Amino acid sequence: MMRTVKPRNARSKRAQVAREPKLIENTKKALTVRGSTCSLTVQNAMADLVAYKQPDVKKFQKKNQIHPFEDASSLEFFSQKNDASLVLFGSSSKKRPDTLTFFRSFNYQILDMFELRMLTYKAISEFKKNAVNVGMKPMFSFVGPIFDSHPHYKMVKSMLLDFFRGEQLTMLDLEGLQYIIQVSAAGDGNISVYSGDTSSLPDINFRVYQLKTYKSKTQTKVPRVELEEIGPRIDFKLGRVHEADPDLLKQAMRVPKQLQPKEKKNVETDIMGDKIATIHVGTQDLRTLQTRKMKGLKKRRNGDFEGSEPMQEFGDIDIVSDDDDKPRKKRR
Repeated sequence: MMRTVKPRNARSKRAQVAREPKLIENTKKALTVRGSTCSLTVQNAMADLVAYKQPDVKKFQKKNQIHPFEDASSLEFFSQKNDASLVLFGSSSKKRPDTLTFFRSFNYQILDMFELRMLTYKAISEFKKNAVNVGMKPMFSFVGPIFDSHPHYKMVKSMLLDFFRGEQLTMLDLEGLQYIIQVSAAGDGNISVYSGDTSSLPDINFRVYQLKTYKSKTQTKVPRVELEEIGPRIDFKLGRVHEADPDLLKQAMRVPKQLQPKEKKNVETDIMGDKIATIHVGTQDLRTLQTRKMKGLKKRRNGDFEGSEPMQEFGDIDIVSDDDDKPRKKRR
């Protein structure tokens, strides 16, 4: 581990402040490091992979006597020296030919890593379009239930998403979504089928497509979408795996309180994504309820309604005789 040096000038102080922990971290940078024996195939594969990571990548040109699974201190040093938490290490030997090692660190300490041995490889230059635009955000598609069930393949999925994530944006132009990276693996996802040896695990197929839109033949405004493979095309075999330490992984996954979503009371979300809220209403007085204004519903000063007469009991009712129907004479 590197010792902390007190800054001597304003430039070094700004650089030191830029590396301090933040609520929203900077975009993760990646390094490409060559081993003592690195074939031309591995070098081309590394260049093709990091083409979709540009411009957040730094390439090392010299060879390094490093064995990550035996001693990862050199990669930790490179990670802290260049402020990069992702490392792509390439090597080739008689025992493990054409191997790529994905390395991820937290607080400049090794978090997890795994090996991918290349079985087949077709470079970008062998396809029709051999240029990759810089600054694009590729979309991902993982095909196979094993990526959600097996712990090793979960690590592969998490590492690839972290490697090609790029800058976190709140808004994105649809023109920037031009590439689709598809990672597929066979298997039914049953962990009990596979033994502890990684040689029995299924291969990982890595494909990259470009999304193209054409004018639809119908009258609809929705364009016709087609996918064209642009490379690289690589088939991997999973090799050695270094799983993350549970305590270190817990620290890496911790979310600051300032960024944690505040829980809203009495608000739920159903399976369709709609928000459902519960509103508590107090006891209502129906006498004060505003209704349609009618003359018969107006109140008098004594509190009675207009048009209403007091009810009389049956014993107080006057009986009218038949004589009342006869006309009376007027008095002079």
